Amino acid sequence: MTDAQTVAGIPMRWVGPLRISGNVATTETQVPIATYESPLWPSVGRGAKVSMLAERGIVATLVDERMTRSVLVEATDAQTALAAARTINARTGELREVVRGSSRFAELIGVRHEITANLLFVRFEFSTGDASGHNMATLASDALLRHLLRTVPGISYGSISGNYCTDKKATAINGILGRGKNVVTELLVPRDVVDGVLHTTAAGIVELNIRKNLLGTLLAGGIRSANAHFANMLLGFYLATGQDAANIVEGSQGVTMAEDRDGDLYFSCTLPNLIVGTVGNGKGLGFVETNLTRLGCRAGCEPGQNARRLAVIAAAAVLCGELSLLAAQTNPGELMRAHVRLERDNKTAKEGS
Repeated sequence: MTDAQTVAGIPMRWVGPLRISGNVATTETQVPIATYESPLWPSVGRGAKVSMLAERGIVATLVDERMTRSVLVEATDAQTALAAARTINARTGELREVVRGSSRFAELIGVRHEITANLLFVRFEFSTGDASGHNMATLASDALLRHLLRTVPGISYGSISGNYCTDKKATAINGILGRGKNVVTELLVPRDVVDGVLHTTAAGIVELNIRKNLLGTLLAGGIRSANAHFANMLLGFYLATGQDAANIVEGSQGVTMAEDRDGDLYFSCTLPNLIVGTVGNGKGLGFVETNLTRLGCRAGCEPGQNARRLAVIAAAAVLCGELSLLAAQTNPGELMRAHVRLERDNKTAKEGS
């Protein structure tokens, strides 16, 4: 064994271009997808083609952004925990100054709490510039926790992380309160494109979305999630752009909506927990730097704007793959035929190289 860094080679391709508009970026760009599942590339590519044939492309709206960390403190009893929570809420301005002293970019934007028995869970919410913000939020929360233990009577240390954040776990709280970027993507597909490119109908996709994504997920006990395969596109995009891949756990919680508008298809994907950044761990690798630059996420602009651009591109890629898969699944046998053909072609190409 040596100390030299090793790199796991995962096949990556650029697919697209896809068209994006909205409140963050108006652009046409290809997207990098790193995956072992080779049929994912043409699937996202088909969705990207559809976006280029729609007048506004994929309209991506950034609704909210915040990174969270929850700390756990122990009180002598529930009344003391409640008194501590009220004290914390009344001193938000003071706590903001503590955070500013721990980081150049972190800003405290919200504090929430939950009391169970004599335990107080405090959930801090931060803006974190272009970083996804895990370490920044933890560092700021550590400073806040030390300050609270010194200045709030009746509480003692429990943990720097109380699982009320929630990081890399499928929970309801992230979708309700927000963690990462909350992005809504929408695409209005003309009837002739639904027929000619997706080989289906708006009514067929709407019916499948209700029966599969909504009812099927409900019966399976899904947590704030109703989609076909957000995780596929997110993982491929995360690996290509230096993100913490484990965040696809909460990132893939989201909702797909479809409406038949007189034969045209309104299609939307909501991703409330999209955790991405353009600086921080994972961004120093050469291929990541190249990919972020090609995506236009290395521009000299105000802190946070590059990460917002990356988030809406990621969300648009998710919509492309989601739309293509649902279209395929409206036709008996299409999905499996595509997998068999594409994976066989990929194997043959490797054997011949």
